[in-house]
Amino acid sequence: MKPLLHVITFIGLLLPSYSALADFSLPGKGTITYSTGIQKNFEFGFAWQQKAEQFKIGAKSYAMQSIPSSYSVAITLSKDESQVWVQEFNNGFIEGFNWQIGEHTVLLKKQKFSDRVKGDYVIELNNRSYFFTRNNASIVINFNEDGIETIAIDGVTKNMGTKN
Repeated sequence: MKPLLHVITFIGLLLPSYSALADFSLPGKGTITYSTGIQKNFEFGFAWQQKAEQFKIGAKSYAMQSIPSSYSVAITLSKDESQVWVQEFNNGFIEGFNWQIGEHTVLLKKQKFSDRVKGDYVIELNNRSYFFTRNNASIVINFNEDGIETIAIDGVTKNMGTKN
């Protein structure tokens, strides 16, 4: 039995390693805007190292045997709906943000519309506009071995051209 195990191990060593194909790094660069108009850069991204079994979320790394299926970034409107809190981006309330993660862009900004919009906020995912339907929304990032499979926003309604 041992010689068979040695042969299998030897053959395994001869085969090219494809583990690097499952690795990815998405730095996630962005800018937050405070209600004063001051802007500040931030970094919040994701990375996967299959061989090390490490998944990086922001600045922290976690031991994992496989890539997590998803991660949610919560956006919470303040009670007066004048600002938002995004724990991953800033330690306090902000007015908006622009976040580039992989090939995706998520933008949250204030804008006046002809119809009432919750907090006067519009959130854009890859240039498609959405509005809050409640005081909490989530950016849901679904992963695969290549990085981001999809991004969706929960707790919003799509702009159907009625809020211009």
